[in-house]
Order: sequence, then C-alpha cells, then structure tokens
Amino acid sequence: MGSEPDIRNTVSRLADRLVELGVVLSAAESCTGGWLAKVCTDLPGSSAWFERGFVTYSNEAKQEMLGVREETLLSHGAVSEKTVVEMAVGALANSRAQIAVAISGIAGPGGGTPDKPVGTVCFAWAMEGREPHSERCRFDGDREAVRLQAVRFALHGLITLLQ
Repeated sequence: MGSEPDIRNTVSRLADRLVELGVVLSAAESCTGGWLAKVCTDLPGSSAWFERGFVTYSNEAKQEMLGVREETLLSHGAVSEKTVVEMAVGALANSRAQIAVAISGIAGPGGGTPDKPVGTVCFAWAMEGREPHSERCRFDGDREAVRLQAVRFALHGLITLLQ
C-alpha cells in the first residue's frame, strides 16, 4: 500500500518543498512502525532531505530515544497530544533535522478504550524556531487502513507546515 500513487505524489511534493527550503526531516513513529520513513526513503535521492526515523513502539523507547518524560506517559498515555509533542521535539533534539513529525495511536484491532477508541491517532509537527503543533484524529477501518491514513495525514501536515 505504501507505494500507492497518492502517497508517492505526496512524498514527491514534500521532498520538493524540503529541498527548496534546505530543510531536513526526521520522523518519530509508534503505531505506524516506520511506514512514514519507508515511504520517504522509497523516493530516490531522499537522503538529501530525510535524515532519520525513530520507531519507538514501547514507552521505554520513547523515553530513551526521544526524551519523552515518564510523567507525561503516566499522566496522559502514549497516545496523547502531549506525548507526540515530546516525541517530535525529541526527534529534532536527537537528529540533524530542522523539522520532525511524530505519530502515536491505537491501530487495533484491540487496545482501544472509551476515551481512546481503536483508530485514535495523535500527531505532532515540530520545526526549529516554531512552537510544535499537535492534532488528534480518529480513523476508520482495520489496522492497515488506520496506519495508512495516519501516514497520509502526517505527510499532509508536513506539507501544510512548510507552506
């Protein structure tokens, strides 16, 4: 699914904008398991604008690799806007990138709660010199569909940030 024409086109638009601005991207992913990094690096020449990806599926990985605070995880959970903001800020701090995106969600089929049903995904975008922006979405479909929609949404958010 990651090589779908719409995703390829979106990544190509993102790449053009990043190169135009001389900005490099890093990604911090949980529920998407590196899918965003994969679609970015599917594009030849992506090393010019994609610096690294962090797949931080466990809370411990989020803390160790990105500096997410234990208090944030205990108070708000891994799937929260507060957590993804810390993930995105941590991705900037632990890379040479000037822009970062973070994704954490509940792709299913289990793991949902009344507060955070399956399909809940939180996103954050951080860019040097700007306040991070976060958003919480709810996507429909099975695990694959939720993850694909999350990757698309994260990519579109990056393009919007760079406009």
